[in-house]
Amino acid sequence: MRIWSLASEMAAKTPQDRNRYVDFLRALSILVVIIGHWLIATAHYVDGDLTSGHLLKSEPQLQWLTWIFQVMPIFFIVGGYSNAVSLESARAKGVAYGGWLAARLNRLVAPLLLLLIAWAALAVIMSLFGVSDPVIQMASRAALIPTWFLAIYIAVVMLAPLTYKFWQRLGFVSFWIFVAIAALTDAAFFAADVRWLGWSNYFWVWLAVHHLGFAWRDDRMGSAGRLLAYAAVGFLVLWLLVFRGPYPLAMVGSPDEGLSNTLPPKITLLALGVLQFGLLLSLESPMRRVLNGLRLWTATVLINSMIMTVYLWHITVMVVFVAVLYLAGGPGLGIEPGTTEWWWSRPVWVGVLLVLLLPIALLLSPLERRSRSADAAVPAPARQVAGAIMICLGVALLAMYGFGGGPFPRLDLAAFSLVVVGSGISGLLPGFR
Repeated sequence: MRIWSLASEMAAKTPQDRNRYVDFLRALSILVVIIGHWLIATAHYVDGDLTSGHLLKSEPQLQWLTWIFQVMPIFFIVGGYSNAVSLESARAKGVAYGGWLAARLNRLVAPLLLLLIAWAALAVIMSLFGVSDPVIQMASRAALIPTWFLAIYIAVVMLAPLTYKFWQRLGFVSFWIFVAIAALTDAAFFAADVRWLGWSNYFWVWLAVHHLGFAWRDDRMGSAGRLLAYAAVGFLVLWLLVFRGPYPLAMVGSPDEGLSNTLPPKITLLALGVLQFGLLLSLESPMRRVLNGLRLWTATVLINSMIMTVYLWHITVMVVFVAVLYLAGGPGLGIEPGTTEWWWSRPVWVGVLLVLLLPIALLLSPLERRSRSADAAVPAPARQVAGAIMICLGVALLAMYGFGGGPFPRLDLAAFSLVVVGSGISGLLPGFR
């Protein structure tokens, strides 16, 4: 109740000119991601053995649900809007790029660093207790799935001042340039089998989606009717790419062997982003009126006050909970995934995990709300960018291989060191400033 009261006080002080729908979409998206991850990962305990699985592989007929649960485009669109607002504010206050970037990195990296330190410690502890490297790798890879988003989003944030100028100069032409590059990259991926080039779509696809946030901020999207037309076009393109093209149906994970819409990203995610954006923005006017009500806005403020923490830790909570159930003899894990009984048990499963996640969020979320000291020295922009690149590379490697695995010995140690040293170089650790 104390937390709710504090959130209510913060909500009551919200400036009238703030677009509350942006914050609402961010909060809604995070809840969808959390529930989606908790449903898609399956664990089945039989005769002393625990089998981990992927719901979309065991129940492929459910892949269409990923068109709803894949909400990463919304995160990048909301990020584009928020970055545009913060860049305008920094410009008005005379804050240079270095000061702006320092504030953004502080909010993003501090909670991320805590998660990685925790899993590094867990990996060491499990190793000391004789847990095999494959088990450590499986658990840590699952828990670090959320971090891939930050690996690319930090890079997008570093580029935001340039891409926003690109948008202000060329408008939608800049958006279509990114779309064209992404489409050509996919063409090389499928037609010429140039698979390595496909990884560059982590930039082109998400920079294009991020641009939609700039368009939203500048009020360039038009009426609700036009937005619904955009959504219809997005749906048609997505349908054609999947059912008449080479792209898989699932928008999350890699249920199709050797082919995924997310690893690396494909233009299907762009089409999905346009579809989602058109539908959600067509509701902006009535939703902004609804959000003037204090109760819903308070809930939105509360979720946003701990959004990075709940996002980063929600799979860790599930992994630890499953491990505890396994050590206790598998209570609750004996139901075969995908059965009617299993589906009826999912509300209880999600409810228990939410109860377990809440105290973690309350305990750790102050870290993400802590701002840089007003008199803190701002590292040189080149130093911050170099450190952030190291962070992105280290996080990407850990998200891909976890702790205890990888194609090279001690890759996890090297990746973790990259994150820590990069954080220090960027001025995010006190001893390095």
